[in-house]
Amino acid sequence: MSEKSIKINENYIENEKLSKLIMKFSIPCVLAMVVNALYSIVDQIFIGQGVGYIGNAATNITFPLVVLALGFSLLLGDGAAAFYSIKLGEKNKEEGAKAIGNAIILMVLLGLIFLVVGYIFMEKLLWSFGATSTNISIALDYMRIILIGFPFMILAAGLNSIIRADGSPEYSMLAMILGAIVNIVLNPIFIFHFAMGVKGSAIATIIGQILSCIISLMYLKKFKNIKFKIEYLKLDVKVSKTIMLFGVSSLITQVAVTVIIIVSNNMLKNYGAQSIYGSDIPISAIGIVMKVNELLLGVVIGIAIGGQPILGYNYGAKNFTRVKDTYFMLIKISTVVSIIGFIIFQFFTQNIINLFGQNDTLYNEFALKSFKVFLSFCMFIGFELTTCVFFQAIGKPAKAMILTLCKQTFFIVPLMIILPKFLGVLGVLYAGPCAEILSVIMTVILITSEIRKYSKLEVKARG
Repeated sequence: MSEKSIKINENYIENEKLSKLIMKFSIPCVLAMVVNALYSIVDQIFIGQGVGYIGNAATNITFPLVVLALGFSLLLGDGAAAFYSIKLGEKNKEEGAKAIGNAIILMVLLGLIFLVVGYIFMEKLLWSFGATSTNISIALDYMRIILIGFPFMILAAGLNSIIRADGSPEYSMLAMILGAIVNIVLNPIFIFHFAMGVKGSAIATIIGQILSCIISLMYLKKFKNIKFKIEYLKLDVKVSKTIMLFGVSSLITQVAVTVIIIVSNNMLKNYGAQSIYGSDIPISAIGIVMKVNELLLGVVIGIAIGGQPILGYNYGAKNFTRVKDTYFMLIKISTVVSIIGFIIFQFFTQNIINLFGQNDTLYNEFALKSFKVFLSFCMFIGFELTTCVFFQAIGKPAKAMILTLCKQTFFIVPLMIILPKFLGVLGVLYAGPCAEILSVIMTVILITSEIRKYSKLEVKARG
């Protein structure tokens, strides 16, 4: 690409109308995130229809390892994307290209590590994730296959963040959508036509992941702002540390989600056994709730990450007014989306549950309670997650980390452990809204101090 066309692309990020920019970057990103969420949801819908809630419970037991693997992918992908955007703003493209090369090498290594470690400790991991004697054999069948797709999933997800940062959100969307379409088409064929159950769902998933990975790798020859060279595929300790620092909040988010799933599974298993619902119904129901909520999270995070190149570039260019304006516009959009999500979860709950094909009375009763209680304050998700991505985009991972840890670990995990002692199995559900309220308070405190700094810088620049 010529220097002239590169300059035009940079000026576009720096000067174009914000609403137009956000739409350009966020819409493809939202679609990619939603499609990514559909991987798990489609699996659960067809498994629920073909195997029943025991099958849903079994696959939910394997989910923590999937989330953890995705976390390490985002550690490198989001970290490299943030670093790359800032370096473009600083007109230092060489350093940005090195970050991409380092991220690719590390993602390949991590994918292989997850594959090997997963096979060695598979059964021990599943028991620690909350498996029961009823679902352990199905969970093992699913995990033996799904692990094969981990290296492809890690590389595809990480490259998607980098592709978006290069100004090609449509391409990243295409990579995810084509993989998801293949998964959606193959799931019912393998589950119902070939009667393969959860094994068929796992095979469909990894085929989709492999396709997404291949398409993402093809972008290495299509970068807009740099010419990617094979020489960049070597490890540089300093660069690797920097991209990990920038992406650590994404990892912590996923680790925290992993911890939440493990803790909730075990609490539901123990306290569910003491209730009329048993262990498998609560584990299956809350797993469905979390995965359906992934759609809302996907839209919100997609909006926020779509704004990441705009935030990172303008922060690197020291255009703080544009940084602040971008943040507030992202907040407005994501809050509207969160409120829509709240309305759907609260008033169309049974319609959602029916998609998963469960006719058991006790299951439906607990699933209804799970949606209405656990997600009762989800209208604040947009504000919280957008602020977290904002801090990551401007190279302030410590603040992003604090927000993530408070929301996903320091608040909800203790509540999940304490509340069931008083409320039984329903205590796990009430931990969700309680943690949400505390997280909003912490978010307001951190973002207020940051915005005040920009206001002072604006006054100083005018003076």
